[in-house]
Amino acid sequence: MDTMAWTKIVGASCGSLLVFLLVQWAAEVVYHDHHNDHYEVAYLLEIDEEVVSEIKTDDEVPFLELVATADVSKGKKVFGKCKACHKLSDGENGTGPHLYKLIGRKIASATGFKYSGSLKNLEGVWTQDELNEFLTKPSVYAPGTAMSFAGLGKVNDRANLVAYLEENTN
Repeated sequence: MDTMAWTKIVGASCGSLLVFLLVQWAAEVVYHDHHNDHYEVAYLLEIDEEVVSEIKTDDEVPFLELVATADVSKGKKVFGKCKACHKLSDGENGTGPHLYKLIGRKIASATGFKYSGSLKNLEGVWTQDELNEFLTKPSVYAPGTAMSFAGLGKVNDRANLVAYLEENTN
């Protein structure tokens, strides 16, 4: 091919691109609705915040009831996230403390395990509700904890895990 043929090919490609861009611009002008950029509210619903909060609290099931109806087999699957650091055997600490008879045990009291200062400073015992709070987001429950686990977002996962721990360590 000579230079003139290549010039025609490049010219045709540039012309086609230009036509395509012009058609796209024209379609945007024709089909885009510019005059409805600002919407006006037809009617306003006023919602009483007290009623909404009462509805939310009435619909929530207490965590203890969720644990009572929890699925232990699903809890075992959830424990798969924990078993890399925690053991269920009595006195067998891993990267984290053992979880044998955890419920009812004083917080930060597993013998032979060196706890972070944030957990040592906590008072009380591990109850089902305390574990629920802790497992939701450990870094919020005990700021500065060495436990790097992000937490369990689903309340059913936490309930299943607590039921599994209770059944397999008592």
